[in-house]
Amino acid sequence: MTESIIEVSREFFEQIVKPILAEHFPEVLAQTAFGIFGYGSEALRLDDEYSRDHHWGLRIDALLPDELFQRHRQELIERVGTNLPATFHGHSLREGHVAGAGLAPDSLPAFLRRTIGLDHPPQTYEEWLRIPEEDIIHLVNGEIWHDPSGKFSEIRAVFAGYYPEPVRLRRIAHWCRYFSGMGTYALKRALLRQNEYYANVTFTRALRLGVQLAFLLDKQYFPYDKWTMAYFARLPRLAEPLLPPVNEAVKLSTPWERKLELLHQMADILDETMVADGIIEPHPKFAVSPTSGYRLMEHAYAEILKKLPPEIRPIVPVWDQIYMESFHSAYVASLDLDVWDGLLNLKEA
Repeated sequence: MTESIIEVSREFFEQIVKPILAEHFPEVLAQTAFGIFGYGSEALRLDDEYSRDHHWGLRIDALLPDELFQRHRQELIERVGTNLPATFHGHSLREGHVAGAGLAPDSLPAFLRRTIGLDHPPQTYEEWLRIPEEDIIHLVNGEIWHDPSGKFSEIRAVFAGYYPEPVRLRRIAHWCRYFSGMGTYALKRALLRQNEYYANVTFTRALRLGVQLAFLLDKQYFPYDKWTMAYFARLPRLAEPLLPPVNEAVKLSTPWERKLELLHQMADILDETMVADGIIEPHPKFAVSPTSGYRLMEHAYAEILKKLPPEIRPIVPVWDQIYMESFHSAYVASLDLDVWDGLLNLKEA
């Protein structure tokens, strides 16, 4: 079996980079979290042969207190870079995730703001609800190899404990609302009106939200869309009953009416799980409306909302990587266009 880039990078840190830091930057070594975490398929152990055409290679992520980062960032990169061998375990040290040394120093508060929009762990229900779920995975993924101050490890531990229950329930309620009202109901209307554009939009939205709702019910964070199915297959309870309808629904050969039926099957499975978990009360079987479809999940939406603390009922949970996109826009705007094109592998035809 090929050694993963995480294992090679850990050895690279322990054998090569850590001794350099101990000699030249003992203060940094004493206050910094080192490992692989954050963005990139390798931090999820999901990298493959297609991952290697950009931003891939030996990698050490380093989160420093902001003052240390501002004072030592450039010197760290230069000093470590000048003391490295040309290769390590067959990997070139000039072709890694980070240009040059493979060491990626960053400010801990800045990293947190880019991911969760805060520079501290969430302390209120509202702060929890303002965090894009897709980005929590970037705080808890990968490995930490060295964190003597324990600050980043403590933050990871907060998120490893999962959502406070009122926050989880508020998110479940919102996903029920969108899976049904913006998904199955909208798809039924699109099919009645023969609006194939809107059918495509609403079908994929419903499918995505139904899958994400399964994560919430199994108390697992869902990742960025590209990796959702890999994580979905690992869900402890809901992968087994939901994978067959999901896999059938996504096939291009599956007719529209059958896709809608499969979404209804998903709704029944999710509803039964919420009843079994005591999230909603048992209820009679509801009929499918010939004009509005099967708005079952909006029954759960209303019931859950009524049980929530009043102060969080009107708060719409954040999803999508809005904080990362804000950072990314500034980063891309700072690059020369030819550099950006190179990162995209755009070459003259």
